[in-house]
Amino acid sequence: MKTLDIGIAGAGPAGLAAALILSRQGHRVELIERFGQASPVGSGLMLQPTGLTVLSALGLLQPMLGLGRRIDRLYGADAKTGRTVLDVRYDALAGGRFGLGVQRSALFGLLHAAVLAAGISVRTGVTLTAATTSGRKAVLKDASGGVAGAYDLVIDATGARSAIAAQAATAPTVRELAYGAFWATLDSDGLAHDPTALTQRYDRAKVMIGILPAGRAEPEDRERVAFFWSVKVGDADAVKRAGLQTWKADIRAHWPDCGPLLDQIEDWDRLSLARYCHRTMRPPVAGRVVFVGDSAHSTSPQLGQGANMALIDAATLAHVLSLNDDVDAALAAYGRARRYHIGLFQMLSLAFTPFYQSDSAALAWVRDRLVATIARVAPAPALLASIVSGTLIDPFAAAGLKECDWAAVAAEFGRPRMIEAAPSLA
Repeated sequence: MKTLDIGIAGAGPAGLAAALILSRQGHRVELIERFGQASPVGSGLMLQPTGLTVLSALGLLQPMLGLGRRIDRLYGADAKTGRTVLDVRYDALAGGRFGLGVQRSALFGLLHAAVLAAGISVRTGVTLTAATTSGRKAVLKDASGGVAGAYDLVIDATGARSAIAAQAATAPTVRELAYGAFWATLDSDGLAHDPTALTQRYDRAKVMIGILPAGRAEPEDRERVAFFWSVKVGDADAVKRAGLQTWKADIRAHWPDCGPLLDQIEDWDRLSLARYCHRTMRPPVAGRVVFVGDSAHSTSPQLGQGANMALIDAATLAHVLSLNDDVDAALAAYGRARRYHIGLFQMLSLAFTPFYQSDSAALAWVRDRLVATIARVAPAPALLASIVSGTLIDPFAAAGLKECDWAAVAAEFGRPRMIEAAPSLA
């Protein structure tokens, strides 16, 4: 592939990773961000073996491990009876896989610092509303209708409610999901919790409370946790009107151990309301515009795949561009390479979400009794672990990567080796 002029809309993890990888391959890259200063959005997330492998290839795994908190288990119990509802352990799979709980600001900070160190152009304060293809060029339009830039290729990484994606001919209808969540990043002092597990409590499918150990935002910071409570988006204002103390009392009734976290929440400003939607771009390409991350495939966070899928998208796009001397052929190859992995996890997320966030008492009953029992019988534990880790379908080969040797990573803490020699994005 010849050197391309590439415009990337959005400086989140997907856009930053794509900019870094493509710049290292020799392309001229410009990042365009709508905020006056690029910054992270959200509380905490789980980096899975998929996303961690991309960070390893970028040379960023060691500092990420130093900031995050290793997660070995996902555990959920009924808030009233204590019955185990969910118990997924990474060690059900061979190879020593694990997850990493991180603050979004930590992931953003590492990627953003690497982009700046690489001298990649970052233009801020520009709201992009559309991208069109004219001949062999992709043209970005701003909110005034003016041309923000013309490139050989435009990458849309502006997220789940991308205005650029909404204007694309391949854009499907966005399905707004009824349930969202209140999130906060809080100190873990005095909190009784498992520091190696994402822990949740449920009351049917209408209440889900979770604690994710999320490590540090900066090396000198104290460790924190991401705390979340599911809520119907349409009910969020009514919850606020009822008062913060009423909300806290409800959580304490379901999970008394949350007290040290609730004591830190003095007003509603300490909480952020996350809204979720479901949509899948098929194909994730429109002319010379390609979609990555949530702009290509958005869904609920039940499987914790969002940032990880975005990182794999970026690596796969860069890989197919390196293999093809024609942009259009490369974009078609990108759509094929990501089709099955994205399709599977979009389907699984849509199927699993109602069991954990819905008004259905019947689905909650099935989850708590039937599904929880089956999940303990082989080969279900390994199957669930492969779903959570994002490896039920191998996404690495299509991205030109080999998965990390996780036993070596754990033993050397941040000095990863590959199982086989593989091309490195670094």
